[in-house]
Amino acid sequence: MVFQKILIANRGEIACRVIRTARRMGIRTVAVHSDADARALHVRMADEAVGIGAAPAAQSYLVIEKIVEACKATGAEAVHPGYGFLSERTAFADALAEAGVVFIGPNARAISAMGDKIESKKLAAAAMVSTVPGYVGEIEDATHARRIAAEIGYPVMVKASAGGGGKGLRIVHEEKDIAQAVQSSQNEARASFGDDRLFVEKFVTEPRHIEIQVIGDKHGNVVHLGERECSIQRRHQKVIEEAPSPFLDEATRAAMGAQAVALAKAVGYDSAGTVEFIVDKDRRFYFLEMNTRLQVEHPVTELITGLDLVELMIRTAAGEVLPIRQKDVRLSGWALESRIYAEDPYRGFLPSIGRLVRYRPPPEGALAGIRLRNDTGVYEGGEISMFYDPMIAKLCTHGPARADAIDAMANALDEFRIEGIEHNIPFLAAIMKNARFREGRLSTGFIAEEYPDGFHGAPLDTRARPLFAAAALGAHLTLESRGQRISGQMNGSPPIGDGFVIALEDDSIAASHVRFGDGRLEAELSGENAPLSAEIDWAPGRPILRVRTNGSATSFKIARATGGLRLEHGGVRRLASVRRPEAAALARAMPAKLPPDTSKLLLCPMPGLVVSVNVAIGQEVKTGEPLAVVEAMKMENVLIAERDGVVKAINTKQGDSLSVDDVILEFV
Repeated sequence: MVFQKILIANRGEIACRVIRTARRMGIRTVAVHSDADARALHVRMADEAVGIGAAPAAQSYLVIEKIVEACKATGAEAVHPGYGFLSERTAFADALAEAGVVFIGPNARAISAMGDKIESKKLAAAAMVSTVPGYVGEIEDATHARRIAAEIGYPVMVKASAGGGGKGLRIVHEEKDIAQAVQSSQNEARASFGDDRLFVEKFVTEPRHIEIQVIGDKHGNVVHLGERECSIQRRHQKVIEEAPSPFLDEATRAAMGAQAVALAKAVGYDSAGTVEFIVDKDRRFYFLEMNTRLQVEHPVTELITGLDLVELMIRTAAGEVLPIRQKDVRLSGWALESRIYAEDPYRGFLPSIGRLVRYRPPPEGALAGIRLRNDTGVYEGGEISMFYDPMIAKLCTHGPARADAIDAMANALDEFRIEGIEHNIPFLAAIMKNARFREGRLSTGFIAEEYPDGFHGAPLDTRARPLFAAAALGAHLTLESRGQRISGQMNGSPPIGDGFVIALEDDSIAASHVRFGDGRLEAELSGENAPLSAEIDWAPGRPILRVRTNGSATSFKIARATGGLRLEHGGVRRLASVRRPEAAALARAMPAKLPPDTSKLLLCPMPGLVVSVNVAIGQEVKTGEPLAVVEAMKMENVLIAERDGVVKAINTKQGDSLSVDDVILEFV
């Protein structure tokens, strides 16, 4: 029999995700929360809630004693740890067992054996699983790491033994960067996991990150549920995942699955877990690590298998036998997951915090063979805090084939509305349109290779150009037509004429022979071979405008902005203005307003806490030298000198809380 009440030792979208399954199973739930999360969505959803301390995770979500006390106070029979925080801590599982509370996860022996990245590599090697070359052991300090790296050969990865989610991980290409990598990895690991042990291994070039989902029970049964492709990463943090992988063939899939199951059985694994592999261009695969918990990207596996992994975890923790065998596992269709983060892709993906003034995801459900799912832990009006991971939501699509899932994701991202903070939806939308991504030519270096100078918005290509023009012209004429009716002019007929110039920032399009009425737009556009004929579905005030041409609808986010309308589609963002030719000529003659000169200032690029200031007044610095370190959302950001200079003033100190564009340093 399953449990009557469980406690979720986590926050955000994963806590909400567990609550949804528990509710469907008839299980009561208990949420825990820090002071910062007192009004969070998971607290609202749960049947009961218990406060466990201050906002920093080290004073709340990472304090084992407080979680155990909450179990005792509420009578929770079991705890689901989610991912991150205490999910892979043997001490947590042991403390729950001592208190008579069931841990909804693997047994403590399996956590100890496989949750530790160093020990897991030793066990994998003993089990004849192919592993990445490296030093199988804990490094002592930066000098030790430098010696190991020299033996292995650069590039290398410095990784936290207790790490996950890209925390405590650095790729080092040159010897001069090893000391800073060790320091930052240790600091992140200590803050995120309470464990600053590190190891060093070879970085495989042109790698793919492909992982196998396994699930086991307490009766010795283990099956794998296929693979997930997780190669689209930024700073070692997964951004887009999919299942299955477009790269694996059946033979490689079977071999990886068999190794994953064998490894899990070797440690008596009895819950959901993930065996991660690095796969090179020749489909040779190497064991990377095992995550002894539920993964962030588990929804894509659920979508292609029809299984609920959280339910299976709860049932196996209660002692039930797995209801499936390997022969029962069937993979159906294709699923994608896009991680929507509170970060500004136009400013180097720096974290963004604040209030969600608007949060309007596209509707979930199934339609015409496409299913849309949105896992989230936020709501409109809620706050995005600087203390935790910047994830807002996980948007998932499932379709018969990969192209169907990609197209559905592109459409869903175009209709996902978030305001009040910056977010990475434009970047995700641009990837959906990227030719290399659509072809499945992926690697963990995809983002760095496709966007070497950062993301500055997708280009306005020849296919999108007339659609943007139609959206801008249709919106302008809709507003003009409404204005005529409101003003009481006698001639309230739809606007007709030859004289419009559509400015899409650096692209100017002349529109002639324009006809507009009842949502139908006809025009001839300069630079286009065919006349424009489109249906415009929009009313003033609505955030989404749709342009339908040739039976296909294209969605645009639309908002008023200084100088015109802000249009966004497919990662392309443009300020659009529509004027008569005379007005357009005058607008072109207006002087441009230049931004202030900040070349002699080091500005804080994101809200965060100052970890260190690495220079002194009067010090000469060279291009590339670290100036300061700012921590935001559990990640350390090293701010480096963009040019040579001399420090004139230091305006902050370690421990200060800074806002965006606060001045950290001034230069002569």
